[in-house]
Amino acid sequence: MRYQKMKEIRRCEKCYIYTFKETCPNCNNKTNRVIPSKFSPEDKWGEYRRKMKKEVLYKLGWL
Repeated sequence: MRYQKMKEIRRCEKCYIYTFKETCPNCNNKTNRVIPSKFSPEDKWGEYRRKMKKEVLYKLGWL
């Protein structure tokens, strides 16, 4: 059984397009790996992020 290499999500810094390719499909610029931030149960900024998200959703009329 062969295992395929897991693809990494990448982002173009010029036009902010997400892709799995080494080059951007729109502008042929080189893409960079996108690494998510680590999860922590003691997230000291989580409360503020949730408040901000809620405010944005209210402004858009989604809540």
